[in-house]
Amino acid sequence: MPPAVLIISSFVAASRVGGGAQAMVLARLGLEPILVPTVQLGRHPGFGAPGGKPVEAETMASMLKGVDAQGHFQRLAAVVTGYFALAEQVAVAADAIATARAGSPEALIVVDPIMGDESTGLYVREVVASAIEQRLVPRADLITPNAWELGRLVDEPVATIDAALRGARSLDRPVLVSSVPAGEEVGTLYVDANGAWIALHARARSAPRGTGDLLTALFTAARVAGRSPRAALGAAVGGVAEAIAKADEADELPVAAFPARLSPSKRVRIERL
Repeated sequence: MPPAVLIISSFVAASRVGGGAQAMVLARLGLEPILVPTVQLGRHPGFGAPGGKPVEAETMASMLKGVDAQGHFQRLAAVVTGYFALAEQVAVAADAIATARAGSPEALIVVDPIMGDESTGLYVREVVASAIEQRLVPRADLITPNAWELGRLVDEPVATIDAALRGARSLDRPVLVSSVPAGEEVGTLYVDANGAWIALHARARSAPRGTGDLLTALFTAARVAGRSPRAALGAAVGGVAEAIAKADEADELPVAAFPARLSPSKRVRIERL
């Protein structure tokens, strides 16, 4: 039976974003995704009225009890949390992490603190953002913010590689920071107690939604497979860069065409900081 990854995030039927897209990618890479949705939408809200609605926290908790009753909390390789619509959902996720810690002590707990970005600022309610910061970030083995979200977590703007490095180190746990400004390029920074590396590639003219979700899934898969942080960084960022290139200004990430094995990309170079 393949390693299992519990995903607590969004399900969007017609858009390759959030937990739904992560589940598809992880399955292609040989992992078994278990998706407990926080919202069920028809499409990404960026395209217009999405349809659907948030999942009640009580429903999420009941689903997680079913997952546990089936024995899956004893075989988790990782837990990934992403988008939340309600603060009560964050509390349910925090309880699920505690259950995962007890059942699968070696599971990697990955918290993507989805709160906002540079172009829009905060796009979840303040109470949700605060709950993520207070209830999930302290429980994480790995945090995967974008540069704007890192700035919120450390209360300092992140507009340079140096600022991202300083902010990531202040969180005192492994951090993977995407969308780091780097002149004509864009960077993804990884920092842990052993060092720091940045993966750089050319800025795309445009990119489909969901690249942050894809990055988190790919890095998690690489670490579960036993790759070093540096190797996982190269493989994950390379996968995102190749997906963006294949999308070629399309609205959606080409998840169905994603390879079944992670490989480095010539589009990406890695530097140690």
